[in-house]
Amino acid sequence: MVIPLHLAFIENSGIKTGNPEIPSVSDASNPVIEARNLNLWFGDAHILKEVSMRIRRNKVTALIGPSGCGKSTLLRCFNRLNDLIDHTKITGEVTFDGENIYAAGNDVVLLRKRIGMVFQKPNPFPKSVYENIAYGPRVHGISDKKELDRIVEKSLKDAALWEEVRDRLNNSALGLSGGQQQRLCIARTLAVDPEVILMDEPCSALDPIATAKIENLIEKLKQQYTVIIVTHNMQQAARVSDDTGFMYLGKLIECGTTTQIFEHPEEDLTENYITGRFG
Repeated sequence: MVIPLHLAFIENSGIKTGNPEIPSVSDASNPVIEARNLNLWFGDAHILKEVSMRIRRNKVTALIGPSGCGKSTLLRCFNRLNDLIDHTKITGEVTFDGENIYAAGNDVVLLRKRIGMVFQKPNPFPKSVYENIAYGPRVHGISDKKELDRIVEKSLKDAALWEEVRDRLNNSALGLSGGQQQRLCIARTLAVDPEVILMDEPCSALDPIATAKIENLIEKLKQQYTVIIVTHNMQQAARVSDDTGFMYLGKLIECGTTTQIFEHPEEDLTENYITGRFG
């Protein structure tokens, strides 16, 4: 019996029905991001241990696992946000479009433009809705008012927020609801025209209605962008992602298509986690 995807996370039987031909993420022939033997230490603490994975282009990849397993740390490796933490040591490689992002002389500002980040809690600037979106393009040299207007409108439309704020562009972004603020932060990321969007538990502080809007948005975003999302919510991973990686104690235990991970896990540890035996 094949366990339906939407029930896989509550099924306790542990049945493995196999289709051995289900493709693995590791089979991606042209990954947009690839980690090879990635290790990371904060001081003496070894946080990531020999992580290797490939991120498929224009797909949604979910990173799941219990708290403290290294999901968010791995996510932040993809645009070098961990560089901002003192006493960080990294070995191995992370390539973006075939180039090692940790190579000497790499332009980190440009990297973070191409690989944007949406954080766990909405963090709009204490400015107007318009200025929140226009800030990034201005930093990157765009000053023409008509072009900024176009970018603001397009970004808000792409983030499914335009109709709700079109008459409030000059109002403070802090007056928006939590769900609207998170979509504003997504629009702010889109405004600098990234290729990859990293999302660190973007729905954890939101109510179910706002969460559904973000999930619908993620589905649309992958038509233009590659999305990598960290989530504690396995139901959410099953709903929105094409590929899933399961992490435990700093190691990537298993990585494959979401269907394969939830219905046909190869590792016992993965099966025990998704069936609720621990975590």
